[in-house]
Amino acid sequence: MIRVVIPPHLRALAHIEGEVKLEIKGQATQRSVLDALEAKYPMLRGTIRDYITQKRRDFLRFYACQEDFSNDSPDAPLPNPIQTGEEPFLVIAAVAGG
Repeated sequence: MIRVVIPPHLRALAHIEGEVKLEIKGQATQRSVLDALEAKYPMLRGTIRDYITQKRRDFLRFYACQEDFSNDSPDAPLPNPIQTGEEPFLVIAAVAGG
């Protein structure tokens, strides 16, 4: 069971309270986690990744075990504490401004 935390604006869009628990077959990667999240909550399609390119949207970052995985390969395995559900996979809204 993979635990996922998404930003409040996306939780509101998907009518989610708290973190999401997802069943992933095989090894958890960014791609498999986001595919499962979008399958369970179709209204999130296109909000985290671009519909066509599947690239991460600007102003969103991916964290796991206190490390930034935003620019890593979407098919790289996530750390073991994420795989076991010990730690959550975080989708964080980046703050910008001047």
